[in-house]
Amino acid sequence: MDERTYSRRVANAYYNVGLEKAKYRDLSGAAAALKRSLRFDKFHTDARNLLGLIYYEVGETGAALAQWVISLNLQETDNLAEEYLGRLRKEKGFLELADQAAKKYNQALAYAQNDNADLAVLLLMHMLDELPNFVRAQELLALLYITHEDYAKAGRCLYQALKVDAYNPTAQRYMTIVKQNTSRADVEKRKLKNAFSHRQMQDDDIIMPPSYKENTGWQSVLNILVGLLLGAAVIYFLVMPASRESMNRTHNQEMIANLETINQKNLAIDNLNRQLEDAAAAQRQAEEELETLLDDNGGVLGQYRSLIQILQAYRDGDLGAAALLYVDLDTSVLYDGVVDATVDWIEQDMVENGYLALEQLGDTMADGGNTEQAITYYQKSLQIRSDNTAALYKLGMAYQSKGDTDAANECFGEIIMNDPESEYVPAAREQRGY
Repeated sequence: MDERTYSRRVANAYYNVGLEKAKYRDLSGAAAALKRSLRFDKFHTDARNLLGLIYYEVGETGAALAQWVISLNLQETDNLAEEYLGRLRKEKGFLELADQAAKKYNQALAYAQNDNADLAVLLLMHMLDELPNFVRAQELLALLYITHEDYAKAGRCLYQALKVDAYNPTAQRYMTIVKQNTSRADVEKRKLKNAFSHRQMQDDDIIMPPSYKENTGWQSVLNILVGLLLGAAVIYFLVMPASRESMNRTHNQEMIANLETINQKNLAIDNLNRQLEDAAAAQRQAEEELETLLDDNGGVLGQYRSLIQILQAYRDGDLGAAALLYVDLDTSVLYDGVVDATVDWIEQDMVENGYLALEQLGDTMADGGNTEQAITYYQKSLQIRSDNTAALYKLGMAYQSKGDTDAANECFGEIIMNDPESEYVPAAREQRGY
């Protein structure tokens, strides 16, 4: 069995595992299996499309879009990704809503990490009202509630998260903490209830002393009158003064407590007003940044589009076009555990071969008299490999041909100073005039 066949079979096995887990709403486990499948076969369209569906289900729409766009570029026909993307385009405002949710989650995470938990809670609550299936946001909100020992609210967040991803390990771990704390309170309540619960006393339980004699007639009347007088005296001299003092003390304590509560409420209102103002400012900033997310080439989706175009250029055998796209590629945002190996391979090939393709394009332009375009290609070649002395010398010659003596001398001087052993040093000295 050759290596490609083996990789394909392993990828299919992991895909089947991911599909089975997804049926039982073990979305975290399914995503992990599908990522392993794509590591063995990046062209496995079904695995990539299913991974996109899982990302979409747990509220990570940006990651879902990235997977479907890559899938559609790797297989342009008979691909369900085209249908998924079409459905999203038809849902007016959904992409903007999803992008706002992602921005708010990141902002809330930053607030939480900087000890501003109240503002993080406000952001997450507003965001989850619109997108309740965002699992990671539900988990973060639950963690904030747990930190403040509000276990009931944390439990509601985790219940919502586990409805989407039934076996999510983080949500299950948090739910264990919530159950431990809430069940302890129930146990104490049961103990307290049992301590004050007694069976009703029956007549048989009363034990009559042997010396007991039932009083009758005037003796009973006299006993009642004496008891009433003693009761009135006790009430007047003992109970009433103590009761008045207790009532006055209770009233004063209630007044103090009410004033303190009012003061605390006022402080809380002032604090919330400040937080709402900060949240409104953060929202305006997030909305401004959001406008560039889908269209800006510097955004995550823009970088994925560039990566796809680079792969297409490789497929067409046009290394120069791939190198031109690579120069402006921000690879730092592309490492997601799925395309890491592809990005690493492209970076290595660009360092080994891509810079030479750009230098050759510059040579072609220079020979054809297109000095401006030649300068552009030489500069881009140097962006990939700054130690490419040949391209640096040719750049200096192009500047000189254009009449830009200062820029040309700067290139020649850099060769003389930084690469004194280079074969281009004598020529560079000659061009500098020494």
